[in-house]
Amino acid sequence: MKAVVEALGQSDAFLAFMERVSAVAAVDRPVLLVGERGTGKELAASRLHFHSPRWERPFVPVSLAALPRSLVEAELFGHEAGAFTGALKRRAGRFEAASGGTLFLDELQAAPRAVQEKLLRAVEYGTVERVGASEAIAVDTRVVAATNIDPRQLVRNGRMLPDLLDRLAFAVLHVPPLRARQGDIAYLAERFAARFAAELGRPAAPAFSAAALRTLSAHTWPGNIRELKNTVERAVFDARSARIDHITLDPFASPHVPPIGEVQEGVTPSWPPEASSLSPPSPSPSLSLPDAVAALEISLLRKALAASGGNPRRAAALLGLSYHQFRGQYRKHAAALDAGGKAP
Repeated sequence: MKAVVEALGQSDAFLAFMERVSAVAAVDRPVLLVGERGTGKELAASRLHFHSPRWERPFVPVSLAALPRSLVEAELFGHEAGAFTGALKRRAGRFEAASGGTLFLDELQAAPRAVQEKLLRAVEYGTVERVGASEAIAVDTRVVAATNIDPRQLVRNGRMLPDLLDRLAFAVLHVPPLRARQGDIAYLAERFAARFAAELGRPAAPAFSAAALRTLSAHTWPGNIRELKNTVERAVFDARSARIDHITLDPFASPHVPPIGEVQEGVTPSWPPEASSLSPPSPSPSLSLPDAVAALEISLLRKALAASGGNPRRAAALLGLSYHQFRGQYRKHAAALDAGGKAP
């Protein structure tokens, strides 16, 4: 039975894209999907396969970015026994595994140049050579590739062979970002909420309040559908009633994260100090450069000590310094500092 590839969306942008996918699926040529992270490029590739005459044959997805660069060639094209250390027996590659069907190459920009040259030959002539082999093998594999970077920019930067781009670009499909799919955010949110509530064993999914829907609709969604799904599932999990009133867009904005004055000793924060607490004053244009630098250092030291309650280790962490670096700076300006205690 033909596999059903679900597509969720009702906006004009989404429906136009899916119509284009269905049209291209019937043509046995390479396809290049271009879209931001989280837009559903693998879903589109799967739909291309299952709406094509190849639907009964294998659909083999490969994330090139997930493979060690040294193994990409062997994974795609296979290898002979003894081709390299650890190659104890002959192994078919993904091209052979997908023969008769579709090979989806995600994160195409991660392919090394030597692999791109072999990809070009595989797409152009329908042959591959296993690593360590002297003869080519015929394969009947449709290639669908995807990238989240403009492929023309990749060519300009020398990260993609122009001939490979030309060969893959029979059909270039631009996957619309979520922010361009007007009306789909609420539509998707309700469906993600219903699914996750069922997964949690809850009798019904909580409803989104008007304020919550406005929050979802106003967000730019740099992570697209993947980010929306995570956000909705987090809201459903945290819901304590039949209605969701609050949406946490940033999971790192947690009340359990200590404020800047409570950084653990010896831990350098991964975020920059808040401008209100540690931003230095603008140096006077009348000062010489050495005096201006000294004034800046003294100001930052004073504010870090104030923010840390006089704790030198915390102050060092706030400034991104090691404890010994902080001590050196403190002693350098000890005469000008009013620390209210002994020098660290």
